[in-house]
Amino acid sequence: MRLIACVFAAAFAASPIFAQQQTKRPMTFADLMAMKRVSDPQISPSGKWVMFSVTDVSLEKNTKVNHLWVVPLDGSVKEKQVTTGSGETNGRFSPDGKWVMYSASAPDGRGQIFIAPWNETDGAVGAGHAVTSLATEADGAIWAPDSKHFLFVSDVYPECESHAPMGDQRNEEEAQCNAQKDAAAAKSPVKALVFTHLLYRHWTEYLGEKRSHIFYGDVDGSAPEDLTPASVIGDHVAPTFSLGGPLGYAISPDGREIAYVVNRDKVPAESTNNDIYVLKVGAEPGTAKKVSTAAGSDDGPQYSPDGKWLAWRSQARNGYESDKFDLVVMDRATGKISNPTSKFDSWVDEFVWEPDSQHLLFTFPVAGEESVSAVTPNQENFTGGQVIGYEGELGGLMFVPHSDLLVGTQMKVDKPTELFVYDPKHLDQTTSSRNEWGGERTLTHLNDTLLSKLDLSRQQFFWFAGANGTKVEGFLVKPPNFDPAKKYPVKFLIHGGPQGAWGDAWSYRWNPELFAADGYVVVMVNPRGSTGYGQRFLEEVSGDWGGRPFVDLMKGMDYAEEHYPFIDKDRECALGASYGGYMADWVLTHTNRFKCIVTHDGMSDPAAAFGATEELWFMEWEFRSLDTSASHRHGQAQKQVLRSAQDDNFEGDAVVEQAKPSHPWDFYGKPEIDDPYIKWSPMRFIKDAHTPTLIIHSQRDYRLDVSQGFELFTALQLLHVPSKMLYFPDEGHWVLKPQNSQLWNEMVSDWCDRWLGVNKYAGVGPEKNPAAVGAGRR
Repeated sequence: MRLIACVFAAAFAASPIFAQQQTKRPMTFADLMAMKRVSDPQISPSGKWVMFSVTDVSLEKNTKVNHLWVVPLDGSVKEKQVTTGSGETNGRFSPDGKWVMYSASAPDGRGQIFIAPWNETDGAVGAGHAVTSLATEADGAIWAPDSKHFLFVSDVYPECESHAPMGDQRNEEEAQCNAQKDAAAAKSPVKALVFTHLLYRHWTEYLGEKRSHIFYGDVDGSAPEDLTPASVIGDHVAPTFSLGGPLGYAISPDGREIAYVVNRDKVPAESTNNDIYVLKVGAEPGTAKKVSTAAGSDDGPQYSPDGKWLAWRSQARNGYESDKFDLVVMDRATGKISNPTSKFDSWVDEFVWEPDSQHLLFTFPVAGEESVSAVTPNQENFTGGQVIGYEGELGGLMFVPHSDLLVGTQMKVDKPTELFVYDPKHLDQTTSSRNEWGGERTLTHLNDTLLSKLDLSRQQFFWFAGANGTKVEGFLVKPPNFDPAKKYPVKFLIHGGPQGAWGDAWSYRWNPELFAADGYVVVMVNPRGSTGYGQRFLEEVSGDWGGRPFVDLMKGMDYAEEHYPFIDKDRECALGASYGGYMADWVLTHTNRFKCIVTHDGMSDPAAAFGATEELWFMEWEFRSLDTSASHRHGQAQKQVLRSAQDDNFEGDAVVEQAKPSHPWDFYGKPEIDDPYIKWSPMRFIKDAHTPTLIIHSQRDYRLDVSQGFELFTALQLLHVPSKMLYFPDEGHWVLKPQNSQLWNEMVSDWCDRWLGVNKYAGVGPEKNPAAVGAGRR
């Protein structure tokens, strides 16, 4: 392996502009929106250029527009924009280096696949033309090795499948049928939907009559072939929906085989059992063969460059979306599947093949950072080590053809995403020190000018004893112009998931630097359920939502108050979204230590949320009951140890039977303490709520229905607890539209300032309502 194991801090070489001495100022929301959002690096076949995506946000126009940019790998000239249309994404070089393929809108407004000539000498993209013309649109294209064909996805009507022989007639019949049905649907004044099975809506959309299918297209513009028709995958989608996950289809290096992901379980709303199928190019779609064997999710297939292996991420347990992601590899000649990371106690986030196919590099979370390691295809009992990167959050890793150079993205809590180049040859393997080139360097500098004007503090970390004495990590971000002699109000941020984590990463939604910018200390804690601390630590949230995680959070805040004298413990506000919103509701009903609460898209009533969510597997897994009489048998019957911090006088192990999905009706007639839907419901304790609370929820949030926010707001209003609700009719689980985000930020900031008596409310104090403020800290 050429990438020899070593540790380095990816503190990339600073642009000269950062050396300039100038007065810096706090970051504003407008600054956050003005930053260029870099993603999706792609390397030209020659290895000379890197193409990437840049999203520009306009607050004035309330738009986000993406264009393609390029930069030479040697950094000889600055990055430059190479497309200028209404929005171009998913740029991909053709294997022969002559074309760039991308997604964009055609003149009729429909999304299609375009190709444009690529000038290797100048790094320029010529005028593009569409190579698809589907009424059902097209997106997500990847090239076949011959530079003439490509894979892509389109949402089509399953009943339009033609029974004509394979070829142009079948493809054209299906395209015409889809166009006719689309036109009829657009013309009809009736927009009613009929549901006959679950998962009828997902995240922000109702499923409707269409299903995502994978197609094989030709650059000559002929009608593409549907590789996943209803006769093969039934009433399912291909690839399976993956929120920010890896691509669900791939093509072999010789162009003769395609791998794709589909979940064919009878009730996909209860299942995470995504499987990998392979299909010979030119063969009938019905000849596709399932090659994955795990009961849980298999996703992100990637062929090795030499074509001998097919690798993917795999989870062992069905119904558990946060099971450990392993990296498995199949020998294509024998069909044998190996799992090099079975003994490795962390998730595999993403992976990439080394050019010689001898190793696979993968990223994984560790204690608020993102690291990189490597395994061989048939390696056994890998437990860790061989780290080649360790600071901030890394992603989008790609090897430069015919070299050891590695390109990817990197961000930190005080630095938005930029591209970097890493060269292991320039790292002293004995001392892990840098020589003159430094081993790594930042390749793009799109936000340097703006960042040089902003006072952004580095994130600090601390460790403390959480529930049951378990070691837990927290983080702290100081405000601009920090003075250790002063006392500062606190914004206590609670992350979502619950299987997520705070870390050294930039965000355009919950940005710690922006939260700190108006004079606050920001405190964050990674309680039970957080990624990056081993699978057992992660799993100790399931069935115990308001138990040990709550204790971890409160003990983390206790530690920060004790060890950072500049924290004003009488001016603290707790804020959370998703699971963090649930925990904000739990905090609201279990302590008066905070002067205000912000709960965004939280779960206030688990039993009601069960019937309104679309991903039932999540509720069925997370709300298992505790069996305090069972003994813990690790690995047997898929049981896990849980200690409930809320069970009075209970200090032993409690076991959750993970093989049986949990439903609210399973606990009818049982004591409330044995019913997790009631036991962990903030609404059960709502009469104990006294803290002023801002509730935020959106109509198109189908993961946690808007009714959860309405229910909490109604209760607080009737209980005369100072409360306000911000409702977005046009957003989902996240607030993404620029002006909506601006309003979100203004209201959240004002709520904290008002109740903590800071900024424009300084000297005025919170609104006078002793009952609302509470009886003191507990």
